[in-house]
Amino acid sequence: MGEMTDKAKAAGNKLAGNVKEGIGKMTDNERLEAEGKAQQAKGTAQNVSGTVKGKLGDDI
Repeated sequence: MGEMTDKAKAAGNKLAGNVKEGIGKMTDNERLEAEGKAQQAKGTAQNVSGTVKGKLGDDI
């Protein structure tokens, strides 16, 4: 995957995770809230990966 692909997926995961976390908080569903936080963390990791690929090139 290239830099832009990683960053696009990161944005999607952060958004979806934020929504899940919010719904989990509103419905008092701890599992859904935790899934949302985990998905946001995945998005953060993907964003870092995309940034590194952008700096080093897509050949890594």
